[in-house]
Amino acid sequence: MTTASASLSRSDLEAFWLPFTPNRQFKANPRILTRASGMFYWTADGREILDGVAGLWCVNAGHGRAQITEAVSRQLQVLDYAPPFQMGHPPAFQLANELVKVAPKGMDHVFFTNSGSESVDTALKIALAWHRARGEGTRTRLIGRERGYHGVGFGGISVGGISPNRKVWSANLIPGVDHLPHTHDLKKNAFSRGQPEHGAHLADDLERIVALHDPSNIAAVIIEPIAGSAGVLIPPRGYLKRVREICDKYGILLILDEVITGFGRTGSAFGAEEFDVRADIITLAKGLTNGCIPMGAVLVNKAVHEAFMQGPDGIELFHGYTYSAHPAACAAGLATLDIYRSEGLLTRAGQLAKYWEDAAHALRGLPHVIDVRNYGLILGLELESIPGKVGARAYDVYLKCFERGALVRQTADIIALSPPLIVEKPQIDRLFETLATALRAAA
Repeated sequence: MTTASASLSRSDLEAFWLPFTPNRQFKANPRILTRASGMFYWTADGREILDGVAGLWCVNAGHGRAQITEAVSRQLQVLDYAPPFQMGHPPAFQLANELVKVAPKGMDHVFFTNSGSESVDTALKIALAWHRARGEGTRTRLIGRERGYHGVGFGGISVGGISPNRKVWSANLIPGVDHLPHTHDLKKNAFSRGQPEHGAHLADDLERIVALHDPSNIAAVIIEPIAGSAGVLIPPRGYLKRVREICDKYGILLILDEVITGFGRTGSAFGAEEFDVRADIITLAKGLTNGCIPMGAVLVNKAVHEAFMQGPDGIELFHGYTYSAHPAACAAGLATLDIYRSEGLLTRAGQLAKYWEDAAHALRGLPHVIDVRNYGLILGLELESIPGKVGARAYDVYLKCFERGALVRQTADIIALSPPLIVEKPQIDRLFETLATALRAAA
């Protein structure tokens, strides 16, 4: 920790406009992290903070992994940047090949991006272009889901279904988008362990949308296997398979947004495998580089890829980014995948899932707790809202956890947990004890 980082003045905070943050509140009482290692952050005043959310759902292998740092350093010394347009470099092809090896069966081509938001917009563009390449250019309509989160690009917020993310730009969202209902039903599914039993029938609303618009006009459906940013909404048993069946029936592409569920969060390498559902396109980011360097990816199956590889020679997809497959990001990705494999992290959440579940449901009965949702190493804890102050109670719990040495995630009146996959049982105990204490104090 440097002296400068420990002594930021109020004026030092002004230039940076923080994302998804109440800036005036934050800058009046800032929370500054200056160091991280393993399962922990440290603050500017030297306090240890147990990371209960893997940074932002991304530091799956824990903080400060020397193997990743060294790989990035070596790469920057050899090749710091290479243009991705009509050029290539070895780490890009190496990472694509290694990623295909751990991807769900049949997902055998990779398009690299720089974030989850870019991955989603790329996936949507690929879906639209795929239908056009096959002579079905009328298929332009996209189907998202209420309470879905697919990043902050105009495509992502158009198919997304979280109201505050949409309302300011509602008049400028892309046209031709419809939404499935969300599956969250407190009356029937509160305190479910794992997948809730009720709600698979909600997938049938896709039939209604298809009938309304005609299948010849629908390009793709995009769904998160588990909706993370909306507050951990677990898919009911059979729901995702039913969506897949309807997509197959009408020739609609299914995009699974695995920016959060990818790389071991559910107990399998990907949510598609965990829930036994076949995707045509999968979006990735976050855990791809363990959060060390921004990077995203889009996986597509052979049928999607091959449709672009027909016709005359030339650029098959007019799309890409200056930093697609950046050499340093590729080095970080390769090192990260090696850690996941060597330490068994892609399946470790499944080994800890029962212990995590029992710890989570022990919170039932604490003040204002109205639901506990869990899957793998994920928790969604829903609190009763204060009338007229939605989000205030959970925000208070979030602050109290931080004061007591634990970082949790808050969205509306829901607390989410998703620790690094290296978490040990004593750290799970500590995390839930801190959360329980904060819940009692916030009552």
